[in-house]
Amino acid sequence: MRISAANDASLIDAIAGADVARFTPDWLAVAGRPPSAAEPIGIAVSGGTDSVALLLLARAAFPGAVLAATVDHGLRAESAEEAAFVGTLCTRIGVPHAILPPRPEMLAGGNLQDRARAMRYRCLGDWAVAAGAPWVAVAHQQDDLAETFLLRARRGAGLGGLAAMRPNRPLRTGAPTLLVRPLLGWSRAELAALIHAAGIEPVEDPSNRHPRFDRSRARRLLAETPELPPSRLALAATNLRDAEAALDWVAEREWAERAEVDDDKVALDLADLPRELRRRLVARALKTVADAPPPRGSGLDRLIAAVDAGRVATLAGVVVRPGPRWQFAPAPPHRSP
Repeated sequence: MRISAANDASLIDAIAGADVARFTPDWLAVAGRPPSAAEPIGIAVSGGTDSVALLLLARAAFPGAVLAATVDHGLRAESAEEAAFVGTLCTRIGVPHAILPPRPEMLAGGNLQDRARAMRYRCLGDWAVAAGAPWVAVAHQQDDLAETFLLRARRGAGLGGLAAMRPNRPLRTGAPTLLVRPLLGWSRAELAALIHAAGIEPVEDPSNRHPRFDRSRARRLLAETPELPPSRLALAATNLRDAEAALDWVAEREWAERAEVDDDKVALDLADLPRELRRRLVARALKTVADAPPPRGSGLDRLIAAVDAGRVATLAGVVVRPGPRWQFAPAPPHRSP
């Protein structure tokens, strides 16, 4: 980790005007409007190449309208030093910076990486609301799209899994803050060149190269295989995101016409629908009754096959009965023996 000894203004001056001109419409496409001192961008900065590049681009494009935060997960000995590095950089370029401490209670149980991600977004969301930032910007970029596409294709994912991550979405259900990804059209190499020009040596997480992690292996495969250009895989994922949005739009129309909701019960007409639309409507009915994220994958497919065969089936606390309209209702509680 290193920052050039040149004067502070040179760190921003090193960002080419062409890069700023490119970044500004990318920002507007995901956020809808420019930030201001009253409505600043909140940027998640880990100290790695991509997040530092995002920080510099945002600072060059929107001076006086940028805040930064680093979540210290407390999972590696180096994390406190890395957060301090980001703080030093932010001081040099005039961006307020906060270090968000770990919440160990949120890391207990389940997959640690998933828990850490959930904790990170929870901490960033709370920070953004307190700071008055309508957006939290993260630095996912084109190579991330390609790696995710490859990993999910290997697992046999469907359309939703293969589709590119959304350029923006609510950070939390019911919260006003948007999570935005303005760098999805930028490559990792472009971002690395940008911070190299500024004389910054970023943080490097050793797990990014460790072969025991799926993403590290996918990254290496893409780097060593010219027949799998990340830009084309990212384009495929983006095209599938458009297809996913179109199916969501159709499913919304079909739900309005075919579903009858009565308190915690749903009656659903699935006649003559393609398989994928049936899956989406059944998942929505389950979510409506259970008031929980809808189940996906093989469990959903087994439920549909059972009810198609005329059997009553239960999934995720919802009992489904066949008929001209499938009937969804809360499953009765288990009786103690």
